[in-house]
Amino acid sequence: MSLNAYLGIDVGSVTTKAALVDEKGKFIDGYMTRTAGKPVVAVQTSLNNILHQAKEEYKILGVGTTGSGRNLAGALVGADIIKNEITAHAVAASTYVEGVQTILEIGGQDSKIIILRDGIVTDFAMNTVCAAGTGSFLDQQASRLNVPIEDFGAIALKSTSPARIAGRCGVFAESDLIHKQQLGYPVEDLLYGLCQALVRNYLSNLALGKELLPIVTFQGGVATNSGMVKAFEEALNTKIIVPDNHQTMGAIGAALLAMENHQYNNTETKFKGFKVGEMNFNSYTNQCNGCSNNCEIITIVEGEISNTDLNNKTDKIIARWGGTCGRWDIG
Repeated sequence: MSLNAYLGIDVGSVTTKAALVDEKGKFIDGYMTRTAGKPVVAVQTSLNNILHQAKEEYKILGVGTTGSGRNLAGALVGADIIKNEITAHAVAASTYVEGVQTILEIGGQDSKIIILRDGIVTDFAMNTVCAAGTGSFLDQQASRLNVPIEDFGAIALKSTSPARIAGRCGVFAESDLIHKQQLGYPVEDLLYGLCQALVRNYLSNLALGKELLPIVTFQGGVATNSGMVKAFEEALNTKIIVPDNHQTMGAIGAALLAMENHQYNNTETKFKGFKVGEMNFNSYTNQCNGCSNNCEIITIVEGEISNTDLNNKTDKIIARWGGTCGRWDIG
């Protein structure tokens, strides 16, 4: 007998996550892999591994996608609902952390803050510009200090006198770190100084003018870093809750949204099945010369097609983006 489940997929610039929840919204399983500049492959890998590690057969009743690659993922797998990351993270947090009012989220290439009141998003902000406010910044500096990123937090917590590192800009932060490293600062003081710098950057940019009330959750890959958790707790003077599946909360939120959509509308899922993990997809780029905009059109196809077919609507074309008018629409 198969288990009814809902699938959520979160395609980010650094990692791609997939998660399954049951008909009551309880987390079943999840998988995370590096996007590595190949979102199609990452989605397929996630589907294959979710299926491979399954303890029983799943009957997927609905699929939701989120993240920067949500539209691409939605077209590939046949999503029933496509939502932004703010909505997905807010739904997951409010479902699993009772009374949450503030969500801190830091991923590989961006960071977010979400304010909730009575389970409703009342305010949010995103940072997709400043490198000093992302997980990649910590990765790069840990590598510079020859510290494995998985040991970053534990070593940072040993600090007794953290270095004051300029965190307003990634370039200045790196320069300041090198300077203090050359002065002989202990590695643990440099690492925790980096945590404090990133927290200052986050709070001064994203949280400016916002009321950060407890309960506060910390989500995303950077929440694994215990040094960052401590730095946030010190800065906010409150306990920070890191959910069990903090790295896959976006995917979980997408699955919960798919569940809500299915139970409310009672419609059949558009999910193409786990066979998507074995399909052959290709992408093509061409420039439209129909007007002065010269739009760059990206076409995703199943299998391979000729350049002539790109100019026509064919059954093999599953998605297309880039046009500012409807000329290239396939819907």
